[in-house]
Amino acid sequence: MSAHKKRDLLDEADRSRTEGRPEEARERLLALTAEYPDDAEVAYRTAWIHDVLGLESEAVPYYERALAHPDLASEDRRGALLGLGSTYRILGRYGQAVETLRRGVEEFPDDGSLRAFLAMALYNTDEHHEAMRLLLELTAATSQDPRVQQYRRAIEHYAKDLDETE
Repeated sequence: MSAHKKRDLLDEADRSRTEGRPEEARERLLALTAEYPDDAEVAYRTAWIHDVLGLESEAVPYYERALAHPDLASEDRRGALLGLGSTYRILGRYGQAVETLRRGVEEFPDDGSLRAFLAMALYNTDEHHEAMRLLLELTAATSQDPRVQQYRRAIEHYAKDLDETE
């Protein structure tokens, strides 16, 4: 199958999903996966549609396969790290969630969604101080609320040590 044909099939799967037929998109992507078992983009899209359908445990091997490829596009890699980390967390695999989301934050330090999901996974592993620090820093950096911005320096300072009293 040519690269052009693969692109057409990926586009058809996307149309099925956006038009409210995710099961059809899943079937198309599973067929593509059988045809292109080593294709990073196909693996990522297949993982993602499983997540959309609430089939988290089925999504994991596709995310892992996509992330194992060095040729996965940067935006897809970012999405795959978030998707896999979040999926691990939903499945109660908290240690793997933290590890995956930390890797995502290291690779994409400006992505607030990765930091937010890492904070949730840290909460699940009883690392409450680090989870709060991440969320407070994220709030201080991204909030458009003028009152939050007024106290941004204080929030960032106390985020480093919530037990500080003086």
